[in-house]
Amino acid sequence: MDKKLSRKKQAKTIRIFRKVHRITGATLFIFFFLIATTGFLLGWKKNSGDLLGSKTYKGTTSELKEWLPLTELQSKAEGYLKNTISTASSVSLDRIDIRQDKGVAKFIFDDYYGVQIDGATGTLLHVDRRRADYIENMHDASLLDNYLDTNGYIKLMYTNVMSIALLLFTVTGFWLWYGPKRMRRTALH
Repeated sequence: MDKKLSRKKQAKTIRIFRKVHRITGATLFIFFFLIATTGFLLGWKKNSGDLLGSKTYKGTTSELKEWLPLTELQSKAEGYLKNTISTASSVSLDRIDIRQDKGVAKFIFDDYYGVQIDGATGTLLHVDRRRADYIENMHDASLLDNYLDTNGYIKLMYTNVMSIALLLFTVTGFWLWYGPKRMRRTALH
């Protein structure tokens, strides 16, 4: 009798876990698909040629004392962006990525364009569309957060929900695999 009761309890637990697993999967399918797809693309970023991310070009020197001031480099980068892409391009700077060892400063703008400039001469090395940044912002929901101007709250909620869902999937998935094995083992004894 005690074995039968324990087996029923185990079967009930497995049914509950299966239901939680199924409902969570169905509810968050689109988000899991988006995370998987963008994660795959980001994993290939460095090996995609210039499709997702461009290579870092080399400047003339890595000696910072020979570099132009950052304000001058930024001004040049904004000018290059306007002249190369469009005079209507946004010059709202997102960040500056200094690659001292390569002698280059990368200026990344909010509209997903990047300008690489020789740190010492201010010469334009490369202008490109930063697709990987766009994909990364899709991956972590920053894109929606920036569009709705919610100061990071959508990204925070999204990452929390998706992290908890992944943890829930891991636990319920393990139990859906292990539970029947355990039931079979207890039935044989």
